[in-house]
Amino acid sequence: MVKKIETALVHAARRDTKTYGYVNPKLVRGSTVLYPDMATKRAVGAQRLDPVDIYGLYGNETHFALQAAIAALEGGTHCQVVGSGLAAVTVPLLAYLKAGDHVLMPDSVYGPTRIFCDGRLARFGVHTTYYDPMIAEPALRALLRPETSLVFCESPGSHTFEVQDVPMLARVAHEAGSKLFMDNTWGIHHFQPFAHGVDVSIQALTKYVGGHSDIILGAVTVNSPEDWQWLRDGALELGQYASPDDCWLALRGLRTLHVRLKAQEQAALRIAHWFAGRPEVARVLHPALPSCPGHEFFNRDFTGACGLFGVVFQPEFSAAAVVAMIDALTLFGIGASWGGYESLVLPTTGTIRRSAGTGAFEGEIARFQIGLENVEDLIADLENGLEVLRQG
Repeated sequence: MVKKIETALVHAARRDTKTYGYVNPKLVRGSTVLYPDMATKRAVGAQRLDPVDIYGLYGNETHFALQAAIAALEGGTHCQVVGSGLAAVTVPLLAYLKAGDHVLMPDSVYGPTRIFCDGRLARFGVHTTYYDPMIAEPALRALLRPETSLVFCESPGSHTFEVQDVPMLARVAHEAGSKLFMDNTWGIHHFQPFAHGVDVSIQALTKYVGGHSDIILGAVTVNSPEDWQWLRDGALELGQYASPDDCWLALRGLRTLHVRLKAQEQAALRIAHWFAGRPEVARVLHPALPSCPGHEFFNRDFTGACGLFGVVFQPEFSAAAVVAMIDALTLFGIGASWGGYESLVLPTTGTIRRSAGTGAFEGEIARFQIGLENVEDLIADLENGLEVLRQG
């Protein structure tokens, strides 16, 4: 029987319901694995690509359960859990790239990813070119070089929410002999990366999978034995490890992902439409709204949205006025993460770094994460905030 996503999230990496034992997989902590004899140690050591207990750094059954569940959620075959969302970006880049390689990176990419490319990768002899996230196919082809080994995408883009044409990126990259990596954190549950041509899918499990703002964790999922070989080898060589406690909490968060995400999607859509009707707002950067760049690709490729979006205010409102509005909000925390149960807000205009000429908007931008609070309460809080905004 083919399981629907709600069923799969509840039952993934768990015992059969008719067996004796606890509902949840065990939390296993440990470093040293003991073997009955050297023959067993040699045999087990040869299986380091498989989910088997070899040494604590290689993972244990708590890690393997989460990795199997995330691989299934993403539609891939293998998953490597790492210590943070940023590590989920840097580990596959370091594992795959070599000196002399060239990378195409969207101009809208997550800031720490850009810092890593411009700093560490550059020092290792890897060159990065930033491209317009809404680039057309001919312009993308013009940026390719013989040494371009990797095209990276993040859809929607960090802070400004451009939805990219991922199937086109995959086709062009593969025709050039390049891999397509994707940061799919926003699209968790709603975008199937491998069905759209992605080779490596990156998740910050800190966000919606954790769901409670109390863990730091990342995952990298692949869909072929060849990609698993270099990813797994790279992660082990880099000493990447995730706390089993965090993995266990991520498994717990995964069980309620569908209902939390559905509730936050509905609340965020309602608030996004409310913002779109306000005179203080120039436009709303929510992929489900036509005002967001790449809305047509969202309609084509996604099955839903999460609770994170941006608001562009009218040019008449200064950065100081937007900060005053944010300070006046009582239900929205000021915090850099998202995907938890709580609502958050950040002014993002001053944090956006661009080098390919993109990211120009009418006015100041703020990013909103909609949590699980009552929507009417959140709107009332926002109305008070906009009153402060108008007072300037």
